[in-house]
Amino acid sequence: MFRLFALLTALILAFQVNAAELGDDGLHKAPWMRDTFKDLTEDLEEANAEGKRLMIMVEQRGCIYCKKMHEEVFVVPEVAQYIEDNFFVVQINMFGDVDVTDFDGTTLPEKDMVKRWGALFTPSIYFFPEEVGDDVIATQAAVANMPGAFGRWTTFNMLNWVVEKGYDGDEPFQKYHARKFEEQNG
Repeated sequence: MFRLFALLTALILAFQVNAAELGDDGLHKAPWMRDTFKDLTEDLEEANAEGKRLMIMVEQRGCIYCKKMHEEVFVVPEVAQYIEDNFFVVQINMFGDVDVTDFDGTTLPEKDMVKRWGALFTPSIYFFPEEVGDDVIATQAAVANMPGAFGRWTTFNMLNWVVEKGYDGDEPFQKYHARKFEEQNG
């Protein structure tokens, strides 16, 4: 009986460690997310001032794939630390009403901005270069987009590829990931 109780206690504690915190909006929250006015030009300037890359995460309440990312991938210490060290992360609620100002100056509620961007899946993660003109929208400016949930290594390698500016090179992400994954698991 004691063993059963100990096993159940261990399982409950393990679940609580991996359970992602939910905000009042029903979205998962991570310590590396920023609370901003959601003005992408200002967010990009602040990211640059910190020597980080701007990363926009579109998520929605009840998203099983967002939960997977927050409970299985973003909690991996190596991934969480890499995000904290290298990215300025702004969360957008796919069905939210908070105003977002795009790079071209257009201001819309989150739900309308997400439609404008054509984001169909959550999570959808957009990565931006250090400089973006004022005549483009976020999806035109993004150097990479990660639509949906991916595993630890795909996510970690995408983060690294963006920081290393792999999008400017000759090696597409898929080849970069295959090479890195072999090194990581070899």
